[in-house]
Amino acid sequence: MKKLARNLIVLACLLPFAAAGLAQQQGQDLPAVFSEVIDVRVVNIEVVVTDRDGNRVHGLTASDFELLVDGEPVPIDYFTEIEEGRALATADGEAVAGVPNLEPDAPVGTSFLLFIDDFFTIKRDRDRVIDRLEKDLTQLGPADRVAAVSFDGKSVDMLTTWTNSPSQLSDALREARRRKAHGLMRMGELRTNDQERSEQSELRAIANRFIEEGGIEPPEETLRNSLRGTELRYATNLENQLERSVLAAVATLRSFANRPGRKVMLLLAGGWPQSPALYTIARDNITPVGIGAASDSRLMSQDDLYGPLISAANLIGYTLYPVDVPGFRPTFHLDASVGLDSNAAADPSAGAGAFQERELLQHTTLQVLARSTGGLPMINAERDTALADAIADTRSYYWLGFQPQRREDDEVHDVEVRLVGHDDLRVRSREGYVDMSRATEVTMMVEGSLLFGNPPSAKPLGVRFGKPQRRRLGKMIVPVEVAIPLDEVQLLPVAGMWQNELEFRVTVMDKHGNRSETPVEKVRIAGPQEPQPGQYFTYSTGLELRRREHTFVIAVYDPLTGAILSSSGEIGVR
Repeated sequence: MKKLARNLIVLACLLPFAAAGLAQQQGQDLPAVFSEVIDVRVVNIEVVVTDRDGNRVHGLTASDFELLVDGEPVPIDYFTEIEEGRALATADGEAVAGVPNLEPDAPVGTSFLLFIDDFFTIKRDRDRVIDRLEKDLTQLGPADRVAAVSFDGKSVDMLTTWTNSPSQLSDALREARRRKAHGLMRMGELRTNDQERSEQSELRAIANRFIEEGGIEPPEETLRNSLRGTELRYATNLENQLERSVLAAVATLRSFANRPGRKVMLLLAGGWPQSPALYTIARDNITPVGIGAASDSRLMSQDDLYGPLISAANLIGYTLYPVDVPGFRPTFHLDASVGLDSNAAADPSAGAGAFQERELLQHTTLQVLARSTGGLPMINAERDTALADAIADTRSYYWLGFQPQRREDDEVHDVEVRLVGHDDLRVRSREGYVDMSRATEVTMMVEGSLLFGNPPSAKPLGVRFGKPQRRRLGKMIVPVEVAIPLDEVQLLPVAGMWQNELEFRVTVMDKHGNRSETPVEKVRIAGPQEPQPGQYFTYSTGLELRRREHTFVIAVYDPLTGAILSSSGEIGVR
């Protein structure tokens, strides 16, 4: 996460086993998933097998497959073939058990999670995709379900939870079309960037001409490994916007994690480029200058930017089907005087070469997201059949499962599925999984909960804010007292003391949707006697913020029991 000019500062010492006299102000609730632990005991791999003509191949058994993790063969613990949405019985003599909770000949539903990115999409393009998607709802099976959310750059809004009701889905999509789309603002930012870069290029050309007239050889445009000031400003802002959207998609996945059967996210992306740096300086082709600038260490890599979404999808078992909402745009407005409007056929901020390069960068992102999770990218005209194609693609497949050796070290593990003795066939599956630590998982929950309003929560946490103290440069420090109910955490007798070391997290978001990092502070609780019912432990700290309203989430995690205590709400300027 990008920093939001906020530091966590310890203002006062801890008060062990403070009495319950601190007024407990219960904050707003967090999503239900916030209290859940995703215990990945089995990694599921959905495998599509086709012949050379792209036709699905049926009738294979577990012995026809080889499963490799980090290049090493691992046993296939579970295996079931799904054909036309029904689980087939395991072949006679097969030593591998069927996937748990799948009864032979029973329908296997697919859960389609629709994520609509209003932050980058143009209303015309978005509504076209939604219209075509609504027509294809009739192709859903009786066991299929759809849920839908929209993201506007600040928060994720629930359009509908899981349902197969045609009327409820139509209402949700009607609401999606009514929402404001912000893609024209993104195009305006891009156009401003290109105009500023063009003006600076003209100034450099004038300067070089004066140098030539003075008999001095002008400097050549050589390989550079960083962006210039204007370029860096735009690229950094774009990166922050993309990171915000990716986090919203990650939070959405987590909040819809526990679903039976196949899980799919249809990601209606309005334009997520592979590299903000290359997108910023796009020209008629990718030059050595561009390649060097793309390695600017001040910007995130593709893996850093989109890795969290791929990791979350693979951890939870979602297949991503990213949709190219803008679609194919064959014409170009090359006149800089052309204004921005929702009927423009193309992005007017760049010439044909730069436009094509930027479109390629966006398509590459969709391809990476799909390939890494076993899905398909819906590019150009395929946007019009996105749901229909996703339904067809998830009707028949092989479901493999294995039990990984969990170390919870946040390491990414490569997964490869091979066919034994079938060189003429092709396989498609997710490419890996993440052995995510509990600490990382809790941090993701805290950050994601900022986007989900006030859904139900589990255990409350007492939080009280003091009067903000002014600081220079438009900042303030807000004192915070956090009352941790000792009834909700576990203390153990160690070396004559009842103690535990809890993890304290706080993150905030301003009105523009900018979020802070989420540092982890260790809070040691220790007392000579076993705590009595109703006792609290008070933790005092302070938040350094800009003088503007913020939404906050504060959470305390007990590593002994896995319990999470949380509070959320708003911090005003008084």
